[in-house]
Amino acid sequence: MSHSVSEKLAHAFVDNKHDLDASMQTMCDALMIDVSGLCVAARHTDYVRATYKASMEEGACTVIGHAGGANVAAAALINGTATHGEDYDDTYEGGPIHAGAVVVPALLATAERHQLSAKQMFWGMAVGAELMCRMCDVAPKLVHKAGFHPTAVFGAIGAAAGVSSALGLNAVQWVNALGIAGSMASGIIEYLAEGSWTKRMHPGWAAQAGYRAARMAQEGFTGPRTLFEGEHGFFHAFANSDGCNFDGMLANVGQDWISAEMAFKPYACGTMAHPYIDCARKLMRDGLQVQDIVSIRCKTAEGIVHRLWEPLANKQNPPNGYAAKFSVPYAIAVGMLRDDAGLNDYEQAVVMDPSVRALASKISYEIDPHNPYPKQFTGHLAVTLKNGQVIEAHQSFFRGGRDAPMARVDLEKKFLANCEYGQWSPTQSNVALDLLSSLSGQGLVNVTALRV
Repeated sequence: MSHSVSEKLAHAFVDNKHDLDASMQTMCDALMIDVSGLCVAARHTDYVRATYKASMEEGACTVIGHAGGANVAAAALINGTATHGEDYDDTYEGGPIHAGAVVVPALLATAERHQLSAKQMFWGMAVGAELMCRMCDVAPKLVHKAGFHPTAVFGAIGAAAGVSSALGLNAVQWVNALGIAGSMASGIIEYLAEGSWTKRMHPGWAAQAGYRAARMAQEGFTGPRTLFEGEHGFFHAFANSDGCNFDGMLANVGQDWISAEMAFKPYACGTMAHPYIDCARKLMRDGLQVQDIVSIRCKTAEGIVHRLWEPLANKQNPPNGYAAKFSVPYAIAVGMLRDDAGLNDYEQAVVMDPSVRALASKISYEIDPHNPYPKQFTGHLAVTLKNGQVIEAHQSFFRGGRDAPMARVDLEKKFLANCEYGQWSPTQSNVALDLLSSLSGQGLVNVTALRV
C-alpha cells in the first residue's frame, strides 16, 4: 500500500520533527503580535460582541482584550473572528489565505488548556501555517471559483495539523486528525453579496474545528488516510478538481518553510486591493487633482474579478464598511481622497461620503491575461483627465509581502495603533508588546496580560 499525501506530511512533521528554524521563529513571533493587536482593535465591534455572547463559556483560555477565561472552542472562535474581522490580518501571496488568523487562536487556546510550553505552541503554529500555505499549490484559484473561502476550508486542516503537532500526537493520530478535520471544513463566499459577517467567523470556526479533530484523533477516532487525493477527497469537494498534482505541496516539506514569507497588511482591506491603493496615493503625491479626473481604468487579474470588481455597480457603491473592504473601486477612491485605507477609512460615515462614492463610480477595469496572480499581487491605474491626458501608475508587488516585507518596527507601530483603536491605554499596550516580544523565551505559555 502506497503512502498517502497525509502520511507523507506526517513523515515530514512528526517522524522528522526538529527545532524551528530562525525564519519561522521570527514569523511566529510576528504573527502573535499582529493577531493580538487585531483582537484588541476589534474587541468592541458588533460582530465580536455577538460572537462573544453566543459562545462564551468559562475555561482556562484567553480571549484577547476581554476579562476572564474561556474554554478552548470559545477562545479559538472569538479570537479567530476578531483577528480576521477587519480584513487587516496576515496573507500568503500564493493563496491568498490568512493562516495566522487560524493557527494563532487555535494554538494559543491549546497551549493554555493543556499547559504547553512556548516551544510546543510555536512548533504547532509553524506546522499549521506551513500546511495551509502549501495547500495553495494544489489547485490555485479553483477553491474560490467553487464558491469556498480557502482560509476557512484549508484552515480546519491547518489547525488540526498544528494542534496535533503541539500536543505530540503520533503519526497515525496525526493523519487521522487531518482526515477528521476534512469533514469539519466549511465556509462559503456568499458574504460577498451584501457584506454580511460570515467571512469574519471563518478562521475562528476553523481554529476550533481543528482542535476538536486533533483531540478526537488523540482519543482514537479515525479519519480517512486519503483525505487529500481520494476519489471523494478534499480537493474533489472544495475545488471541483480530480487528479490534482501534489508535487508542489510536498516538495521539500519540513525542510523549506514557504510560510516564512507570509505578508502583513498595511491597509485594512482585501489584499489584492493594496497595490491599487499604493498606485492611487502615488498619483496624488505626484500632483493629480481629483476634480480633473474623468475616469479611471485598471488592469486586473481575472481571478479576483468576481470578488473585488463585480458586480461593478455594487463595488462602486458598497452598502457598508465590510462590503467596502472587498471593493477595488472603493479602495482606490478612499486612497486618493484620504491618503490611506486604515480602520477609520472603512467606517460607515466614510463609506457613505458622497465624494468617495462619486469618485468610485468613475473606476472600472479590464482583464490582463498576463497578470501573475495568485503568485504575485499587482496594481495598475490609467487615469483619463478632462484635458484628454492619460496618466498611469503601476506596482508589481504587494507592500508588506515578500518583495517589500514589513519591518519589525512597522509591525510594532501597527500593533500599538490597533490597541489605541481598541481603547487600550499606552501603558497597557506597551506591557502587552513586551510580553509578546518575549514569548519564545517562556516556559509554559502565560498571556493573561492580554486579558482585559
